[in-house]
Amino acid sequence: MQGKILQVIDQAYRCTAEEQDDPVLWITAAMRGAGANLHVLLRGNGVCYATVGQDAGGVEIGGRPQTQPPRIDRDVAKLIEGGATVFVVEDDVAERGLERTDLVAGVQPVPRARLAGLYEEFAQVWHW
Repeated sequence: MQGKILQVIDQAYRCTAEEQDDPVLWITAAMRGAGANLHVLLRGNGVCYATVGQDAGGVEIGGRPQTQPPRIDRDVAKLIEGGATVFVVEDDVAERGLERTDLVAGVQPVPRARLAGLYEEFAQVWHW
């Protein structure tokens, strides 16, 4: 358990209009690359990050196109491929009309009722 950190993301699409990724997912990947033992819990609207096939292409702000739109589902998949566990609150997934088959492969569903127990498995919980 020592050193395991859980990043809780409950808001979606912060900063993604001007960036190519979500800052929390980006810092998680960067810190994992430096040896930190970080994992992710997507809850609330954050569960949408695990939805396969998102497409933010075609976005324009003030007539200026976003030429490098975020591919959040790819970022989630890369975290999993790199050894991070990415949890989603299954109740929040269902409340948004999503099915398990809509989600990135390897995402781990967890019921809302089990969150306290999940938090206990980590030395630190960072809520963004």
